Amino acid sequence: MKTVITNTFLTATINSFGAELCSLKDTNNEEYLWEGNPDFWGKHSPILFPIVGTLKNNSFDFDGRKYHLSRHGFARDMQFELIDKNMNSATFSIKSSEETLKVYPFKFELHITYTLDNTSLSIEYKVINKGRLKMPFSIGAHPAFALSGNFENYAIEFEKEESLKYYLLENDLISNKTKTLELLNKQVTLNYPLFENDALIFKTLESNSVTILENSNPKFRVHFKDFPSLGIWTKMNAPFLCIEPWFGYSDTNESSGNLFEKEGIQILGANETFKSEFSIEIL
Repeated sequence: MKTVITNTFLTATINSFGAELCSLKDTNNEEYLWEGNPDFWGKHSPILFPIVGTLKNNSFDFDGRKYHLSRHGFARDMQFELIDKNMNSATFSIKSSEETLKVYPFKFELHITYTLDNTSLSIEYKVINKGRLKMPFSIGAHPAFALSGNFENYAIEFEKEESLKYYLLENDLISNKTKTLELLNKQVTLNYPLFENDALIFKTLESNSVTILENSNPKFRVHFKDFPSLGIWTKMNAPFLCIEPWFGYSDTNESSGNLFEKEGIQILGANETFKSEFSIEIL
């Protein structure tokens, strides 16, 4: 089932499967979200929960048992319930179940709220620990933005002039190898060789937003003040770019298998609630 929210400036469409944003259009009917062509990548904007990235051996240990959890977790492959809706906002929810407890032994609720406000779409994540134990989790966004025409006509502008160290992936895990993204006037021109080793993974950065420019003209901006980490990714020759605010990232080869010791993990106390929000601003 698809849900549409709208205001004077924008229209957003969300699929109840995965509570996935699948369209964001302005009043000129310009589409900002990737179409999801499976020849390149068959998704639009999946929600990453209860992990971001890949666990070492796709597993973790808890309370004397080994659990297997696939890359990016299971939320993106679940049917969400629409629990609140008005013209410009919609909230979707999933809860832990017998099936989720087999791979992630923690009781939770996850709410995703999409809200249009003028020329921005905000996406709020709310994680509720419904159990009696502390709950380790990661959560992240994976929106893919459509970039038509020549990929090298586009540039990313970071909010701040900074030295941007990113970590390279090896077999989907974070390696010790790093590179530095060289900025000129806070910008870097996009090119596919940037992504020859998969995503650019920034564990930390000072900027709270990035702007996509086409031929030096700003098109849209992603604000992620709440989020400590960021991934940027595309596939070779694909006409999209993913800008991914994260709480957490893939394991390293040195990971112990204990989720509570995992780098970048969030720990939520019994009956506590976690909230975070990012937004997409059309310029």
